[in-house]
Amino acid sequence: MNEPRLPAPTPADPPAVMQAVRARTPARILVGRSGPAYRTPTALELRHDHAAAVDAVHAELDLSPPLVERWGLFEVRTRARDKAEYLMRPDLGRRLDDPAREAMTRQCPPGADVQVVIGDGLSVAAVAAQVPALLPLLEAETRRRGWTFGRPFAVRYCRVGVLNDVGELLDPTVVVLLIGERPGLATAESLSAYLAYRPRAGHTDAQRNLISNIHARGVPPEAAAPRVLALADKMRQMQTSGVAVKEDLAALPPPL
Repeated sequence: MNEPRLPAPTPADPPAVMQAVRARTPARILVGRSGPAYRTPTALELRHDHAAAVDAVHAELDLSPPLVERWGLFEVRTRARDKAEYLMRPDLGRRLDDPAREAMTRQCPPGADVQVVIGDGLSVAAVAAQVPALLPLLEAETRRRGWTFGRPFAVRYCRVGVLNDVGELLDPTVVVLLIGERPGLATAESLSAYLAYRPRAGHTDAQRNLISNIHARGVPPEAAAPRVLALADKMRQMQTSGVAVKEDLAALPPPL
């Protein structure tokens, strides 16, 4: 004789450990479900975050007036003619066009110890959110070390490989490229800082270093700035960058 089936137990509230896990990550874990689907609030958040990611990729760079006024920021372009070509032809985003080369040669002093470049990359939202806070911290820490800080400028339709053209034209010791990362569903405002020691034509990612996930829930600007300059210092000492240069997080000073 079959025993009677007991009703399924009513799920209890997630235990404290699950709540702690959810608090530490924006990933959609332990959010529950409605049948085979997300619950309505989760589904709406997902659609919102997806729309923000799409907007971040397709938006055009718009430099804020305070940035332009404080640093004399100017804009140049790569060989990509528009956003559509930039997305389809990454190679064009790695090379500066001829007007850009002329403008940089005319307006940027050569041979700076640190040359900061702002690239739109795949998230203009990241540039708008992080660069206004990060750029003054980088300048302050550079000058505190007694180094020269080159005139920053922005590159529209920019890929990481543009570092090589900047190195060829201006010959800075270290180039720092602040560029919008490919947005995801956790955030569309994540910035990367790519560094290279005396970049030249033909250099690849093997000759570059990276500090990624610069945003409010990742590496905040006040923590990113000392990491960038500590890496730059190590590059200057070793006279190289890339796979041979490792971060020493234990030796970092307190955040600015």
